[in-house]
Amino acid sequence: MDQDHGHDSHDSHDVVVVGAGIAGLAATAALVAAGRDTVCLEARERVGGRLLSTAAPPGALDLGATWFWDGERRVADLAARLGVATFEQHLEGDTLVQDTTGVRRLQGNLIDAPARRFAPGADTLARALAAELPTDVVRLNSPVGAIHPRVTGGLEIRTPSSLLHAEQAVVAVPPALALACIDFGPELSPELVRLARTTPVWMGAVAKVVARYPAAFWRAAGLAGAAVSRTGPLQELHDMSGPGGRPAALFGFAAARAVGPGFEQAVTAQLAQLFGPAAAEPETLHIQDWSGERWTAPPAVHHLADHSLFGHALYQRPALDGRLHWASTETAAQYSGHIEGALAAAERAVTAPLTTDEANPCSR
Repeated sequence: MDQDHGHDSHDSHDVVVVGAGIAGLAATAALVAAGRDTVCLEARERVGGRLLSTAAPPGALDLGATWFWDGERRVADLAARLGVATFEQHLEGDTLVQDTTGVRRLQGNLIDAPARRFAPGADTLARALAAELPTDVVRLNSPVGAIHPRVTGGLEIRTPSSLLHAEQAVVAVPPALALACIDFGPELSPELVRLARTTPVWMGAVAKVVARYPAAFWRAAGLAGAAVSRTGPLQELHDMSGPGGRPAALFGFAAARAVGPGFEQAVTAQLAQLFGPAAAEPETLHIQDWSGERWTAPPAVHHLADHSLFGHALYQRPALDGRLHWASTETAAQYSGHIEGALAAAERAVTAPLTTDEANPCSR
């Protein structure tokens, strides 16, 4: 077809969801299940957002979200419904503390709380959810550049290759990223603009480092794989081995600003100082710098530090005359920063689109 289908005036929908992370996919699934004509626009060429795993037979290693905790029913129920196997985080063993005086060993695991992990990797949750949706509902490589109210009602949503019309929009990306990448025109309140621009992005200023080994040798030494360090570069470390210790791995968080020349060597040297010579040579070392992910972190991400803005009251109500709904984990009133928070925010965000007057011909 010669004509650019993207600019076809018939590309109209009840709801457009921005972002195919777990929040956007959960919102899309709920809307589709309720019979709403919905499309989900994702800037990346993959779904999952901050759920990102890399294959490591017999399982996977998570480079983004990893855990969920007791009481987080939404994520537990979703994993069960999708048939994604989960297992308990390894907790047994002692804790290491590293500071300028060296490394101390403290009895018991003083860092990790009981948690569960996803055996095939956290991003399986997103991929399984996306696989259940009808073909063409999720559009990859479709970054949204503008969302404007239309004079005739509804919203106009633009990507580089398409112009869509929708009655409502669900923004399922971090608010600071949305404000940096999407032109909302002058219609958002100055208070909301200020809030969204200053709300931190969960994981946005963090690098996650995962070191894989042939075996979980630290367990044999009575260590939990849990450590805290005041000297770095990794500030907090945990065991990331799969069920039964395979694949065997340790992971740690570093400030994204620490990543640069010599970072890899500094990490392996630190692992050796903490866990002994066997830790100096991982089979693979994955460094996932989330601040460098243009579809996760806005340029100002390192300066956003006020986590009390998570779940702010302004995110709990729609903007643009009730047509724009916030759905990323940062906007969740509870469990913000967790997968559970993303699912809770998605649940809230679709309430209005799902209760729209059925008699309205535009809502069909």
